[in-house]
Amino acid sequence: MFGANLWANLAMLVTVLFWGISFISIKIAVTEVPPVTLALLRFIIASAVLWGALRLSEPAAKLEKGDRWRMLLAGALGVTLYFYFENSGVKLTTAANASLITSIVPVLSIMLDIVIYKTKVSALQWVAIAASLVGTYLSVTANGQMALSSDTFVGNLLVLGAMVCWAIYTLMSKSLARYSGLALTTYQTLLGTLLLAPLSLVERDQWSLFSLTAFGHIVFLAVCCSALCYFLYMYALQRLDVTITTLYLNVVPVVGVLCGCLFLDESVLPVQIAGGAMVILSIFLVNWEKSRGAVPAEPVRETGLTMQEGVAEKS
Repeated sequence: MFGANLWANLAMLVTVLFWGISFISIKIAVTEVPPVTLALLRFIIASAVLWGALRLSEPAAKLEKGDRWRMLLAGALGVTLYFYFENSGVKLTTAANASLITSIVPVLSIMLDIVIYKTKVSALQWVAIAASLVGTYLSVTANGQMALSSDTFVGNLLVLGAMVCWAIYTLMSKSLARYSGLALTTYQTLLGTLLLAPLSLVERDQWSLFSLTAFGHIVFLAVCCSALCYFLYMYALQRLDVTITTLYLNVVPVVGVLCGCLFLDESVLPVQIAGGAMVILSIFLVNWEKSRGAVPAEPVRETGLTMQEGVAEKS
């Protein structure tokens, strides 16, 4: 079913699994480390890993002068602002609310895709998108914990802000597709980390020693959820249609709910399992349609990108 794009689909699968787990790690680590400081520590480690990998595999790689501002803006959106909003939001809101709000990413990305790149979306794709959103809703709200109370309203808005940043970031990153996935990820991470440093100073009164447990979660977030997953995400985005990649992102809250059950003693009801199945089914439906060439790719711009590749590419 996945054909020549098997590795790209596997890359997206690994990515969404780690990003789903990341909500649990953030929730645990942020109890000891302030949100922006947590993001800074995470991306200092990730930057070191990515820079070393880039120097080893692509020693001649360099950031072109004409792309510096665009790369800086992408790093600000995908790293600095995204994780400022997400970490701060997860600290204030419930895990169910945060997971539910991530479901808006496919809608934002596809709408931007249609408006900017005039991408054609078939009827079956719209059905799959709707099914994945319904499945995600069932998966994260069946336990009745989606409380939009005044205590969590600010947190919900912050997480929503993170999702908006991510949708725009994916578009910007795709416009820089002439760089390899590793180079693109490395430059964006380095620049985003530099911008996080001054922001973290506002939390200096909250700085204190933290436990080895918190440190372990920071390392996991840095190496697996940032360095590895950002690279895999870029790899997949250069090979898969935006509809497929955005549908995969709906698996993130499903994984988050399951991990909450395993590690935070949250309960999972049968209807939530059914919702997760709907999300997975929607991904297979779109892959099946793409394998039959239901929506032909058309050239975009002078870069030689297809319509599918000319669209933008998340925790």
